[in-house]
Amino acid sequence: MYLKKITLICLSIFTFSCAELQNVVNSLPTETTNGALDIAGGLRQALDLGIDKQVSKLTQTDGFYKNNLVKILLPEELQKVDKTLRSIGLGNLADEGIKVLNRAAEDAVKEATPVFVDAVKQITFSDAKNILLGSDNSATNYLQSKTNTALYSKFNPVIENSFQKVGADQIWETIINKYNTVPFVNKVNPDLTDYVTTEALKGVYKMIAVEEKEIRTKIGSRSTTLLQQVFALQD
Repeated sequence: MYLKKITLICLSIFTFSCAELQNVVNSLPTETTNGALDIAGGLRQALDLGIDKQVSKLTQTDGFYKNNLVKILLPEELQKVDKTLRSIGLGNLADEGIKVLNRAAEDAVKEATPVFVDAVKQITFSDAKNILLGSDNSATNYLQSKTNTALYSKFNPVIENSFQKVGADQIWETIINKYNTVPFVNKVNPDLTDYVTTEALKGVYKMIAVEEKEIRTKIGSRSTTLLQQVFALQD
């Protein structure tokens, strides 16, 4: 009976209003029982794929640095530092400064997976109904709302330690000291730990959103039967 209902939804998707479609989805059961569709389970699978395929890439060398979607660039207050260093022949030092910020982010993202796994497990059917019929990144936005605070708390000390691990603290101390000795410049002392933590988090959510959009818009990306069934509802 439920499979018949799902088929009717797929066939009639263009004639239903959003409210009507929401009512049909509301009538589906909360878990897989007697052939019923597990919408929450399908969304968990989608997010798990995003974490496994996309977030894991960020932990590799150059996962941030050579990925233009998430590469961490300098904050506005340091762009003048970068420009000044390059103008006095210290372009290599400026390049290294950007690279080590990204290296610290790559190191820190390894801490994200356990937090994500916990949040994904907590998706309820009530959450799932709204997420499924939402935008291309609704599941990612849900995950961000549930994990951002916890991840910031985890990332911040890791980023700080990573600065030491990858030599970012020494490189940026050299960069800042060099810049501050240039005549007529306003001295800077930025909080790079906070900045890289925030940018690393943005990068993590952006890559999960990439995978979510793939699953929502490309049928071939739905690698399990459950993903195929669940996301057929929003096609």
